[in-house]
Amino acid sequence: MDVHSLDLMIEYSYPLYRPPAEADNIIIQATYGCSYNNCTFCSMYKTKSFEVRDIEDVFRDVDTLAKLYPDARKIFLADGDALALDTNYLLKLLSYLKQSFVKLGRVSLYASAQNILNKSSQELEELKENGLNLIYYGVETGSDTVLKKITKGVNQSEIIESLNKASDAGLKISATVILGMGGIKYSDEHIKESAKIINETKVNYLSTLQLGLEEESKEKFYKHFSDFEMLSDTELLQEQKKFLELLNPTNKIIFRSNHASNALHLGGNLPREKDRLVQELEDAINVGEMAFVPRMFRGF
Repeated sequence: MDVHSLDLMIEYSYPLYRPPAEADNIIIQATYGCSYNNCTFCSMYKTKSFEVRDIEDVFRDVDTLAKLYPDARKIFLADGDALALDTNYLLKLLSYLKQSFVKLGRVSLYASAQNILNKSSQELEELKENGLNLIYYGVETGSDTVLKKITKGVNQSEIIESLNKASDAGLKISATVILGMGGIKYSDEHIKESAKIINETKVNYLSTLQLGLEEESKEKFYKHFSDFEMLSDTELLQEQKKFLELLNPTNKIIFRSNHASNALHLGGNLPREKDRLVQELEDAINVGEMAFVPRMFRGF
C-alpha cells in the first residue's frame, strides 16, 4: 500500500516513516514527529515538532481508510514514537480501530525506552489486552559510552529494563542494532554490549542496519562524537559477525539484516541458524566487495 496514494484520501504530515515490515499495511498518524528527537545520528523528524493529533481527526482518518480497506489486518501507528501518547488516548484509539476493521489482527508502533519506562506495567498490559501487539524499538547500541555520545537519553540498564518490561506485558518486540554506531574506536565495546542487551532480554525480531549519516545530521553528530571514524563495509560485516557470535538468546528470534543500507542481506532464526549466518558472513568477508550489495542499490 503506497502511502503517497493514501495521501490523496487523507492528509498525511510529511516526512512519514514506517518500518520495512509495514510497507503494505495501513499507516495512521496519531502523532507528528518524535517526542524525544535528540539523537544526533537521526534526521528523521528534525523538520517537525512533536504534536499529539486531536483524536477526532484521527478517527476521521480511520473512517476513511476503513471504507477503502475494510479487510485490512495490520495497522501501524505513526509518527516517531506513538507510545508516548497518554494511555487513555491509546485505549480509545485501539477500541476505535477494532470496531472499524473487523479483521484487524495487529497494531504496531515505534517505541522508546523512555516511552515504556513512563508507563506502568499495568498500562502496558492493558494496551496489549486491547490490541497493541508489536513495538519497534531502536536499541542502536548497548555501549553506555556510545549512548552518551549519540545523546540517546538512556543507558544500557534502562534499555534492558524497558525491553523486559514490554515483553513481560506480553508485547512482541522488533529491535534494531546499528552496525558501525561506535565507529572504529568503540567498535568492540559497541558489539559486546549490544549483544548483552539481546541476551538479557526477550526480543522477538532482531534487525541490524548500517549507520548512515544524512548531511543535516553530521555537524551535530560530530560535535558530540568528535573521535568518531566511520567503518568500511568489510569492518561493518566483521562487526556483524562478532555480534552474531556473541548472541545466545534464551528465546527464538527471527533475525533479519535486509535493510536497504546493508552491504549483505541475511535472514534466519536464532539461535538455531546462528552458525549458518556466521558462515555466510565469513564467506562474504573472504570474497570481499564482489559479494556485497553495490552501493548504488543502497539507501535509508
